[in-house]
Amino acid sequence: MKAWQRYAIFMVLGLVGGTAFAVQQVRGGLSDGVVPNGPWETGKSFGTLDASALTRAKVALSGLLALPAKEAMYFTATRDSDGRKLDGRCSYDVRGGTLDGRWWSITLYEGEGWLVKNAANRWSIPASAVSTDAQGRWYFTVSPDAQSGSWLPTGSVDAFDLTLRLYHPAADIIKNPEKAQLPIIDRKGCA
Repeated sequence: MKAWQRYAIFMVLGLVGGTAFAVQQVRGGLSDGVVPNGPWETGKSFGTLDASALTRAKVALSGLLALPAKEAMYFTATRDSDGRKLDGRCSYDVRGGTLDGRWWSITLYEGEGWLVKNAANRWSIPASAVSTDAQGRWYFTVSPDAQSGSWLPTGSVDAFDLTLRLYHPAADIIKNPEKAQLPIIDRKGCA
């Protein structure tokens, strides 16, 4: 084999290997710099100038379309409050209280940022769709079956995640998202 052929083979192998590694890193989820808070996770650098090129690529790939942190913070849950993966064949109560921001919504996604197909055409619960008691507590149900009150359908998918968007969060939440009072996710039962 001639020298130029060896060089060509090694160049192709290097390009293929480097590309595979880069794709694996970007598709690896938003795990670098993640801050946990109960079943929720966020990143301190999402939507900031401090975000690395890898974080920006991951945010772009996930479809998060992150606004600057002072305008919105994003918390994602892939597990319930007991640490079990969120399963679309199960029902959950999502309960919370006053969130320290101007407005919030929780959206249900399947897999890589896709909305779940469902007959009810519901994908998100905004703050305005839940009733609160005198202490500011609220709840809604996530379930494959229709529910009364505020409800998000899972479409009976194998796995899903919830994304909490907190718009105009308080400075304390931006600085210490691990201390924010976020909703709990309780599994009620599975079909």
